[in-house]
Amino acid sequence: MGNHQTHWVHSGGLTIHAVTEGHPDSTPLVLVHGYPDNLQVWDKVSAALSQEYLVIRYDVRGAGKSGKPRKTRDYRLALLADDLQAVVDTLIPGREFHLIAHDWGAIQSWESVTGEPLQNRIRSYTSISGPCLDHIGFWLRKQLETPGLAGAAKVLQQLTSSWYVFLFQVPVIPEMIWKAGLDRLWPGYLKHHEQVADARFSASQKSDGLYGVKLYRANLLTRLLRPRTRVARCPVQVIIPTRDAYVRPQLNEHLVRWTGKLTLQTLDTTHWAPLTEPEAVSRAVRTFVAAHP
Repeated sequence: MGNHQTHWVHSGGLTIHAVTEGHPDSTPLVLVHGYPDNLQVWDKVSAALSQEYLVIRYDVRGAGKSGKPRKTRDYRLALLADDLQAVVDTLIPGREFHLIAHDWGAIQSWESVTGEPLQNRIRSYTSISGPCLDHIGFWLRKQLETPGLAGAAKVLQQLTSSWYVFLFQVPVIPEMIWKAGLDRLWPGYLKHHEQVADARFSASQKSDGLYGVKLYRANLLTRLLRPRTRVARCPVQVIIPTRDAYVRPQLNEHLVRWTGKLTLQTLDTTHWAPLTEPEAVSRAVRTFVAAHP
């Protein structure tokens, strides 16, 4: 990986840790990670893409080496969008870029893709296992308004997959689980349940898990119960891991309503596609970016 540089970006009163790889004059790609990860989840994808692009990654607030606010309200989507803006304004001021995001990184990135002020700078958006919370809110309403049991069955199926979301709303208990040693067990979970063959212990795993729970508490119920109309202007590619245990493909059913150009790609893998299928993810990104220069 050529030209690997570490950066410290100021966003409000917070410091965001970011890394750039590749040639500074190449087309910029910004990669945003999910929960309970940090920017290292993109290591293999970045190694492949930085050969021809300028790849920018950062630890979202609460993760890795970035600042870790203690208050739940400091993890709201609007502030996460501010962090992305601070990163691109600092590292590629005024330049357009392509956005690629996974899990909670993708959930929060919809905020920027569908709103000011970055909307006009995002050339394309690739989302992996991270639907927009507002879109899910409208999807849930539509299913529950569907006559008969079909809609309710879909909702129940998704709620069963998302059991952990409700656990995360409970104060203290998720933090206690991480403090009790879930960080030590996490690589084994990824290996055996998610087919991440080379999962390794991370020194920041405990704090990544502890603070990241606040993402769910700060945003989930508000957006699901009071969804806003959020429309993407840029071309959107959704990569759907067909064996995702948490995000069901049905959540993309009405996505064309909220996007202009929409591309759906299925990938025969589990939720952590950037770790299990980095070559396939890199290939999909490369193809999509080339189609939308």
